[in-house]
Amino acid sequence: MRIIPKIAFALSLINLVMQPAIAAECSAKSGTATVPLLELYTSEGCSSCPPADKWLSDLKPDTKKIIPLAFHVDYWDYIGWKDKFSKAEYSDRQRKTAAFAGAGFVYTPQFVLNGRDFKGADTSRLNQAVSASQKLASRANLSLNAIMQVNGEITLKATAQAVNSAEINNADIFIAIYENKLVSQVNAGENNGRELKHDYVVRDLLGAYQLSNKNEFAKSFTLKPEWKGRQAGAVIFIQDSKNGEILQSLQLPFCS
Repeated sequence: MRIIPKIAFALSLINLVMQPAIAAECSAKSGTATVPLLELYTSEGCSSCPPADKWLSDLKPDTKKIIPLAFHVDYWDYIGWKDKFSKAEYSDRQRKTAAFAGAGFVYTPQFVLNGRDFKGADTSRLNQAVSASQKLASRANLSLNAIMQVNGEITLKATAQAVNSAEINNADIFIAIYENKLVSQVNAGENNGRELKHDYVVRDLLGAYQLSNKNEFAKSFTLKPEWKGRQAGAVIFIQDSKNGEILQSLQLPFCS
């Protein structure tokens, strides 16, 4: 009668040893409707940007309906405050967006919805645009899978396929790693003395990648242990390289 508990205990130990070294795993997959991408181009060196940052943070969006990202540009760094979240490549992305629209200048704060200029932080107008997008069939199938390893690393796998074969050659695939709950104490420039708070801040933009001739894209990335415990996640989106239009987007907050 005493043997059974000992056997059960031994089996439980074996089971623990055989379990994979994974702390947590989460995933997301795009649906049948188009999910628009809302991009904010902003800077901590811009005095008119904090209200736009706050509006983006206050959206608390349903990521099945809209996905926000904040790109911090670097062209205001010269006026006295260097934005630690800014990158030259984000400024270049904004200039490319302006070129798609035939505009000869860029500005902050600027909202861009599905690759097109979206003027003003207008929640009512945004809701109307999101509702219209929900009626559009998805033009790409996307997926994200994140595995939180016990050593702190995050293994991120992204896949993509275009729905329309005619769009395969023009499809640029991007993966953005974003972070929430960021705070800066600004002590120079136009926002001198202010505490600025940011969400959906793009910390790294990977791509552009292309689909194969077989309409396939699959790539794995390893994020360093420094990302462990941070309020962050990943967004994958496909953009038409000819006109800048976003075909589909998908967000995955990292699980803890």
